[in-house]
Amino acid sequence: MKYLLTLLLVFFGQSLFAQEDSIPTPRKMERPAVGGKGNMIPSKRAVGAQVQEITIKDYKIINFQRDTTFLDTTISIQKEYKYNFLRRDDFELMPFANVGQPYNKLGANLDIKDIYPQLGANAKHFNYMEAREVDYYNVATPLSDLMFKTTFEQGQLLDAMLTFNTSRRLNFSLGYKGFKSLGKYQFSQAEAGNFKATTNYVTANGRYNLRAHIAAQNQQTEENGGLANKELQFESEDPEFKDRSRVDVLFSNATSRLLGKRYYLDHQYILFGKKLDSGKVKTTALTVGHQFNYETKYTHFKQTAQNAYFGDAFSSVIGDKANLKTTNNQLSAQFSNKTLGVLTGYLDLYQYNYYFNTLLHTGTQLIQSQLKGNEVAVGAKYVKKIGGFQLNGSLRSNISGDLSGTLLDAFASYRINENHALKFSIHSSSKMPDFNYLLYQSDYRNYNWQHTSDFKKQGNIGFQFDLDSKIWGSLMAKYSTLNNYTYFTSDPSETVVEGSEQAFIKPFQDEGTINLIKLKYGKEFKWKGFALNNTIMYQNVSQSNAVLNLPDFVTRNTLYYSNFGFKKALYFQTGVTLKYFTSYTMDAYNPVLGEFYSQSAEEFGGFPMLDFFINARIQQTRVYLKAEHFNSLFSKNNFYAAPNYPYRDFVIRFGLVWNFFS
Repeated sequence: MKYLLTLLLVFFGQSLFAQEDSIPTPRKMERPAVGGKGNMIPSKRAVGAQVQEITIKDYKIINFQRDTTFLDTTISIQKEYKYNFLRRDDFELMPFANVGQPYNKLGANLDIKDIYPQLGANAKHFNYMEAREVDYYNVATPLSDLMFKTTFEQGQLLDAMLTFNTSRRLNFSLGYKGFKSLGKYQFSQAEAGNFKATTNYVTANGRYNLRAHIAAQNQQTEENGGLANKELQFESEDPEFKDRSRVDVLFSNATSRLLGKRYYLDHQYILFGKKLDSGKVKTTALTVGHQFNYETKYTHFKQTAQNAYFGDAFSSVIGDKANLKTTNNQLSAQFSNKTLGVLTGYLDLYQYNYYFNTLLHTGTQLIQSQLKGNEVAVGAKYVKKIGGFQLNGSLRSNISGDLSGTLLDAFASYRINENHALKFSIHSSSKMPDFNYLLYQSDYRNYNWQHTSDFKKQGNIGFQFDLDSKIWGSLMAKYSTLNNYTYFTSDPSETVVEGSEQAFIKPFQDEGTINLIKLKYGKEFKWKGFALNNTIMYQNVSQSNAVLNLPDFVTRNTLYYSNFGFKKALYFQTGVTLKYFTSYTMDAYNPVLGEFYSQSAEEFGGFPMLDFFINARIQQTRVYLKAEHFNSLFSKNNFYAAPNYPYRDFVIRFGLVWNFFS
């Protein structure tokens, strides 16, 4: 420990002693007298000006739902859980060996967020930022957020964001997330670049507001198909294959790519009345709004030579490309009243074009080259707070079109006191499966199908109860019922020998009802500088066919120690995290589709994953050092993220998050 602290001292020099707190030094910013332009001008001499002190709470972050938070520069165990490639807690996910590769699921959330089918290739979308995930900013001074982390051989990860304003009412941000990682195994290189630019504007009288963003995202991954001889080269623990670049993989000539571009605009005008930014109603108000979202996206699987692993092919060179273009216009009217609450009604006009290059006749079926159409949907939202109760509800349903569905979300929450809060929510949805289930074309013969006439809408009904208590911990209990569950698996009507199931992967719909019970509990125990943070999840799936595969138990337990150093200029946390899940028939990965598929031949899991970490905060800088999966140094090689795809070996990774205030 003393060597790490000495290293940090040398690295940051005298800045260690410059400040005790992690927020920027409070600054006196002066506001012009009434009748001025309203901009906050850094000046100490303005006559008749109103002095205002800027704190960390003046750096606001506004999400898709218009909820506002502020920049958090603290360090905590929750920050440790989110310091990863996705920058969110991945408790219910199992990562592959390299950064930028897919994540297998350890938990299931069957709730949907949109009534329209998506492109598919869901295993490739973990790093893809959807419109609802883009944040907007309102800052007092320019702010930069830099996140850096080492990857696996010959590459780095950088997520950088700069936000600034030209006035108090007009804010901009620029962001770029890029990485490259060669990986420990052969032909597993991954790289990506995600760019976004946002703007957030409100007029001086507050009646008109606008927010918009553009996003360009591109990621490319080498696909090696997994291990070619896992028993002899991986599980045998032969010292010759400790260097994972010596382990044979199935192929070395395939890549997959996901590219998307989006233009988004959301603006509102208050016809009468005035509404506060937080959503609280000051007076009765009527607001009209418009949302516009245009997005193009495609996935591309390329292989320089056909491989029998995926069956016969029409061509010796494989080039599968699926394209999707969507345009969504939403017109809304919102009525706000302090007594009645906030009621919003809207009309959705949605256009889609999902297409391939040619028509295809397989001999038994004519497969179209595109699915193109228009959808019209109506919806409503309601928000009301009554004392300690918070009521939220939303309903959305199509009135025209073939592919859209219905979506109902509602919850009621009650804060008993500052230590205890309850929440009950309902979810009901019905929607068509993603486009790659309905229509797909490939140069591989067996990867061609069309199910627009026989696949039905998937139905889901869920009930959830949440208890959030500072004394007892947090508890989530959820019951979900799923109908017409759509999934990929190897065609049971085919004669499949061991190792050839990927040649017969097809989409299917389960005709039975799937019931899922999910319990998740979290609690932290503290004693002096020590803490034990625990999260445990139990899942029970009732189904007639084993198509939704999940582990019964997943647990994560972190024992750590926190304290200050260097006259409280440095705050650090160090500890060990254990993650474990029970063995189950883990989904397998298919690189042609970029999807996971259900398999019942092998069980994986039942192995611990131990990480040792040291994190420190110095002013606005958070430093992270982790020894990942260090128990693999002395445990058996039985750790897999998916059939044929190993989890990560022991590795030491370093990174930091740095905020700059101007």
